Amino acid sequence: MNKIIVITAIFLTLTLTTTQAQNPYYNNGISVKSLFMDYQSQNGGSLTDFKSYHHGFEIGYMENLQRNINLVVPIKVGVVSSHNNPVGDLDRCLHKTVYGIDAILQYQWYKPESQITPYIMGGLGGVSEVEGNFNIQAPIGAGLFFKVAENAYINWQSEYRLSFADDRNNLHHGLGFVYLMNKRGKSDLMDKMKEKKTLKGDSDGDGIADDLDLCPQSFGPRELNGCPDGDMDGIADYKDACPSTPGLKAFNGCPDTDGDGISDKDDECPNMAGVLSNNGCPDNDRDNDGIPDNLDNCPNIAGTPANNGCPSTSRPVTPPPTTPAIQDRDGDGVIDSQDRCPDQWGPASSFGCADSDNDGIPDYDDKCPNAPGISVYNGCPDSDGDGLDDSRDKCPGTYGSVANGGCPDIAAEDREVLELAMRAVQFDTGRATLKSESNRILNQIADIMRRYPGFALTIEGHTDNTGSAGANQALSQRRAKACYDYLAKRGISTANMKYVGHGEAKPISDNNTLRGRSLNRRVEFNLSPR
Repeated sequence: MNKIIVITAIFLTLTLTTTQAQNPYYNNGISVKSLFMDYQSQNGGSLTDFKSYHHGFEIGYMENLQRNINLVVPIKVGVVSSHNNPVGDLDRCLHKTVYGIDAILQYQWYKPESQITPYIMGGLGGVSEVEGNFNIQAPIGAGLFFKVAENAYINWQSEYRLSFADDRNNLHHGLGFVYLMNKRGKSDLMDKMKEKKTLKGDSDGDGIADDLDLCPQSFGPRELNGCPDGDMDGIADYKDACPSTPGLKAFNGCPDTDGDGISDKDDECPNMAGVLSNNGCPDNDRDNDGIPDNLDNCPNIAGTPANNGCPSTSRPVTPPPTTPAIQDRDGDGVIDSQDRCPDQWGPASSFGCADSDNDGIPDYDDKCPNAPGISVYNGCPDSDGDGLDDSRDKCPGTYGSVANGGCPDIAAEDREVLELAMRAVQFDTGRATLKSESNRILNQIADIMRRYPGFALTIEGHTDNTGSAGANQALSQRRAKACYDYLAKRGISTANMKYVGHGEAKPISDNNTLRGRSLNRRVEFNLSPR
């Protein structure tokens, strides 16, 4: 009777308790474990008689029932020994094979930033002994999940198994791996979250209190400070220029399909690499001399039609060789039949064409004719060695990533400061006068600017919808300029900054609530490669 009461209490406790699950972003998972099974210490044997512990194996299925509860169904097999086996054939009697299946509920404490998730567990199971009887057992125990990837965990678990049969109580210790599957979609996850009672002061039910939530009326993940991200590209919708299409931070959330450094939003030829001067389309006349590149012998240097697109001879022309059969009109020592630029002086190393930087690449093929480079970069150097040549590198003197235009990635802690500044910069009511408590965060922004010399800062002012649109536009611009002026006084070059006011045009919250209007009154600081 006591055993039934214990088991009933376990199930009621687990079913009625609410907290966070191991990972609410996944529906189910599978697990495998190596088991250490002790059938003797709980039946008169010794807990330290490790020689009597035996190995087993477990494979299980996990289903996420609620944010806090998982149902786990493990199947186990092992060879165990018991202190009270009969004497006789020791190899046969002291060891017996057991099979089991359980239904277990796990109650877990989960924090998104935590690498370790503890839990308790309890349930019911059936165990069959090859040379014995079938019996019912009630496992109770605890364990830990050690996160190794977003959907993968190392799992340790110890359990005490209370048996309904005599002399069958036992201990199991397991170490294994859990893999989560079937990631929930955004709407599915939102529905699950909103099924539960929301936190006090958590209007959108996303698990982030309103006073910490940048978008308290819209459901969003913690890593984006509670703001939605419709295309799941890691950029909040209110900052995403392409909120319906996954993109890159370097392009404000828009993609760059052809990889030409121009976002698809601004690229008239998004599937064909081009140049900015031609709106992202290939430039058929790179030197703008009126001669198409396919007919231009010097496509990177403006020339004349008479010289097939090359400039006039830049060096004195020496008389041709005295041998009538050999001609060298430009006197560069390369005979006309082998001279790719017979009317322009050039060394033999560049086939008789000009090579201003002496890098062995003719100027007409050299994208950087005045800076020695290498052929793989079309004659341009890669000064910082980051794999992006200087002609395309937005930070040519600083090592960075190709995805960020050759500029270094902004450190997570610096991004946090820029995000915090949106709410930490304060002004006198209805005015553009900075309050003294704003100085600390603005000083931090100045320090960040010094660490990223290849970046530019855009300061954007916003207001709520109180008052006229025109007055709000002017106020937002004056507030952005106040921050701009402060940073300039702190030694930040105005060439690396710009400011703009958006007025009430870009709210991030509901202007019909006091809290929403407070969030909409803000100044944003966006740092991006120049």
